[in-house]
Amino acid sequence: MHIKDITEAINAGRVVLSRHSLREAAEDNLVVGEIYQSVTESGEIIEDYPNAYPMPACLILGFNTTSEPIHSVWGYDEVSEVARLITVYRPDPNRWINWRIRK
Repeated sequence: MHIKDITEAINAGRVVLSRHSLREAAEDNLVVGEIYQSVTESGEIIEDYPNAYPMPACLILGFNTTSEPIHSVWGYDEVSEVARLITVYRPDPNRWINWRIRK
C-alpha cells in the first residue's frame, strides 16, 4: 500500500468513514478535516497490514496544524480506489517511541 493512493482518494473525496472511526474521533476531540490533513500533508505509513480483512490496511502517523500526532488506520480498495478510515486516535506517549515504534 502507498500513501499516495490514500492521499489521492482523500483529495478526490473517495473516502468511507466507519462508524467506529467517527466514534473514536469524537472521543479524542478530532475533526474529520484535521484527520484528512494529517494524512495528506504530513502522513507516513508506519505499519502495514497487507492481510487485513476485508482489504489491506495501514497505520498512518500524521500531525495536525498544532503539531500534535494523530494515528489513523486506513484500508484501501484498489479496484474502486476508495480509502476507508477504520479507526483514528491520539497516540499514547507511554506506548510509542517517537510516535512511530510500539514500546
